[in-house]
Amino acid sequence: MHTAVPSAGNSDPEPLQIDIGIKEVAALTTEEKLQHFEDICTGDALKKYEQAVSDYTAYEEKILNEHKENARKQAALQIAAEKERIARETNKNLSLGQIEIRRSYSRKDEELRGKVFSELRDRLARFMETPKYDALLEAQIKKEFAGSSEIHIYIDPSDREKQNLLSLRTDCDIRVSQYPFLGGTRAVIASKNILIDNSFETKLKEAEQDFQFSL
Repeated sequence: MHTAVPSAGNSDPEPLQIDIGIKEVAALTTEEKLQHFEDICTGDALKKYEQAVSDYTAYEEKILNEHKENARKQAALQIAAEKERIARETNKNLSLGQIEIRRSYSRKDEELRGKVFSELRDRLARFMETPKYDALLEAQIKKEFAGSSEIHIYIDPSDREKQNLLSLRTDCDIRVSQYPFLGGTRAVIASKNILIDNSFETKLKEAEQDFQFSL
């Protein structure tokens, strides 16, 4: 039998190579044929195994990366939520602290205010026992009267014993009020319904309203 040899111009070597391969396999012993078949099967199985391992490894890496990303996002959400909770708790504590500070300040303000004006009332009471107080009443009466015969001037009930002397010194009709006002004077112009209030009671109330402690 003669084997066909392709000409130099023929570019397709496949028939020759296949023929040679068949002859080579045919020339093998049965044992060699089995080994050859086993090698082919083993090689194909190995390739499939390696591809399966590669695919599984890629899948595991994908799952691991997704798990890491989810864990990172979950951690970020937890951190953000914790920050928000801490901020709310801090603001709440600050607000409660500020409220307590204001309450404490208000209590201290009332306490000090009470002490200040209690001391001031004591000083006024002592002042009313001095000649300077008599001079003050006389000055207030002269200023309030100012030559008007329509005005009625009142002194505090506690100054009743000063009524006659003040009338003589000021040439005014001095009346004793039915209502105590802690000293000083009050004058009423009845025709004009005008009250001129120079009482210590009113002066103290005005002072208390305007009084503030500077911190």
